[in-house]
This record gives sequence, C-alpha cells and structure tokens, in this order.
Amino acid sequence: MKIPPTHRWDVTPREAMQLQRDLAARVIEQERLSRVRFIAGVDVGFEGEENKTARAAVVVLRFPTLEPVDYAIARMPVTFPYIPGLLSFREIPVLLAALEHLKIEPDVIIVDGHGRAHPRRMGIASHLGVLLDRPTIGCAKSILCGRADEPAHRIGAWTPLIDAGERVGAAVRTRIGVTPVFVSVGHRVTLARAIDLTLACCTRYRLPETTRYAHRVAGGESITLNPV
Repeated sequence: MKIPPTHRWDVTPREAMQLQRDLAARVIEQERLSRVRFIAGVDVGFEGEENKTARAAVVVLRFPTLEPVDYAIARMPVTFPYIPGLLSFREIPVLLAALEHLKIEPDVIIVDGHGRAHPRRMGIASHLGVLLDRPTIGCAKSILCGRADEPAHRIGAWTPLIDAGERVGAAVRTRIGVTPVFVSVGHRVTLARAIDLTLACCTRYRLPETTRYAHRVAGGESITLNPV
C-alpha cells in the first residue's frame, strides 16, 4: 500500500495540538464509500518495561464475510511522550510503516480509538484518515470527551455522544449485557455508515472482528489467510 507524504513527527506537544486543529478542518464527514470489499483493523502495542518500542499490526478482512486475507506488522522506537489526546503522534508513524507492507488495500479502516469524538475533533482515526485520504472509522472502548446516554438493551441501539453541544459520535450497543462501544467518524464516511459498518463487523463479541484480529496479530499470534 502506497503511503503519501505526511507532516513531520518531531514536534512539541503544543505544535502537535496546533497540527490537530489545522487537520480537523480537512475531515470529510460525507459518504465517500462505494462498495466495501475489504475492511481493515489496526492495533498498536508497546514493548519493554519502559514501552520504548511501538509494535503495530494491521489485518485486512474480506467484507462482509470477515475472513482475513492480508496482514502486516511493523516496529519502531517511540519518540513522542504519552499525553492524553495526542495518541496519534505516538502510534501513527508505526501504523503507516505497517500499512505500507500490505498487498491488499482496504476500502475502509476501523481504528481502535476515536475520530471526531476528540477535544480538537482530530482523534487517531481522523488523523490517519486525513493523512491517507481514505475512509476511516473510530471505534473506542471508552469516552474521551462528551457524554452519551446508555443505549437501549438491544443490539444496534445507539445514542448520540455529545460534546460542547455538538454530536461527535455515538454510543453503540454491539452486545447485550456489556458496555457499548463509542463510534465516531474518522474521515470520508458518515456517522450512520460508520455505525452500520461497525455493527456488521461485530459477531459474537463487543468489539468488531477488525480490532480483535489486529490485537491477536499484534500479540504475536499467527492467523490463517484466505485466498482473495
């Protein structure tokens, strides 16, 4: 997968926040998806006692059957400190390195993190989507900003996630008896489509299979790939 040029990553936290504000204006929250044949999940972990090495995994699944057809892994030193709200500056460089090794390009990427549901409307899903100019969805386990009412106890129910009077995402019920996930637009997709695709990727578990496969590969597990 070809990775376009990006901005520089050796920035201060203040410069990083300004970059987020600038990039937020480039997010497209309109439908830019045609037929979805392949959907990817990404995951980043950290190695060593001091978490000085980042390890990224990306897995591409055939859609809608969710069979894995390609994956890639990358490692690199961590150069940016851990600061809430600036996750993308720690994780995107190694994610781009992993994505570059893919042979099958995904039509959409589901990121384990937020998109628009971010204080500066530029979470990791939006940041990655704008840099790649590719449809992305944020699917997070917890809220970073704003609040949402509890969705009804049926699969597919959702309530708006509101921050400062703006709808920035949705709390989505993917399984009964567990807490919802928090879905938001990353780039080039509507919130309604983001919710639908997330639900389509959830089978027996709270998290979508995209995230689950990527987490397994990032943890060193081998998976069997299906022919395209």
